[in-house]
Amino acid sequence: MIQKYLLIALIGYLLGSISTGILYSRALGRDIRTQGSKNAGATNMARVHGLSKGLITLLGDSLKGVLATLIGLWIAGQTGAMIGGAFAAIGHMWPVFFDFKGGKGVATLLGVGLVMDPVVLLIALALAILAIVLTKYVSVGSMVGVICFTIGVIITQGFWPVGLWAGALSALCCWRHKTNIRRLMNGTENKFSLEKK
Repeated sequence: MIQKYLLIALIGYLLGSISTGILYSRALGRDIRTQGSKNAGATNMARVHGLSKGLITLLGDSLKGVLATLIGLWIAGQTGAMIGGAFAAIGHMWPVFFDFKGGKGVATLLGVGLVMDPVVLLIALALAILAIVLTKYVSVGSMVGVICFTIGVIITQGFWPVGLWAGALSALCCWRHKTNIRRLMNGTENKFSLEKK
């Protein structure tokens, strides 16, 4: 069984390492990691290149989370799904194909959550969008979303093992937002705007 888990982790990590934002921005002529906030995620793509390109990035990064989780589920059930999803997120954050400099994992975790608990995911997504609308900060909405997903999973599926797994990924995602948290505390965080910078 350990070999199956290792295989799932490898597949998940490699899928996660395929960064939609980096590949797409390079096709447009410049690496997104040198533009805007220098983050490889959908928000920065939307800010720099426009909403449609941001949405395509979001879709691509979410899809790899869906695929990694489904592959894990197919190979080794729920445990496999958790491993595949977790390593897809890790791959997105630290992609082997792009010098280990990736995004913050939100879009990939969106895809993972869609497979693991779609009802809770949709509720968490609605709350995340509400937080963005109210605050104008995507970083706040992202953290609200992952935290609400964790709480929802604990309520519906219990703390062990899925709740703990969700909590660990939520904590990792929030940690990846540490620079955003500092800017929020300092009052220097950029509010979301669809105007190209």
